Amino acid sequence: MTDRVRSVLALGSNLGDSHGTLSLAVADLVDNPRVRLREVSPVVRSTAVGGPEQPDYLNMVIEVETDLSPYEFLAHCQAVENLHHRTRDVRWGPRTLDVDIITFGDYTSDDELLTLPHPRAAERAFVLQPWAWMDSTARLGGRLVTELVGGTADHAEIRPYEGADTPWAL
Repeated sequence: MTDRVRSVLALGSNLGDSHGTLSLAVADLVDNPRVRLREVSPVVRSTAVGGPEQPDYLNMVIEVETDLSPYEFLAHCQAVENLHHRTRDVRWGPRTLDVDIITFGDYTSDDELLTLPHPRAAERAFVLQPWAWMDSTARLGGRLVTELVGGTADHAEIRPYEGADTPWAL
């Protein structure tokens, strides 16, 4: 693949220094010369959806351009998760870092390894709200992200993260 594709990624963390992890993860994702950062959303705090009882998450969305293939890009995102000590012991369990590919240009896939667009993104306010703040014209499945976010079950749980509990902000 030689053409550059725009891709939207959702990042989340709820273990350790989540704000620092998200910042470093963005840097690690675009440290590859074949990945270029285009936009970054504000960080939000959200209540965990599904899975065991766990701390709140910090979430954000970024848009990048890449000439990696979809599966090369998935491998790159998983390598960045592993760099930040991501484990996959409990489905929807707490994690140091989660990187989900939400869209990859117009590419669609029903493959179990890589389903695109992300099959649950339209139901998740912690993905849609920061994405809408980053790009008010963004669309998912033909609908404006700004419209989708109001219909999510967890919309009221999303709060802007001001960084008040980070050591450098005290």
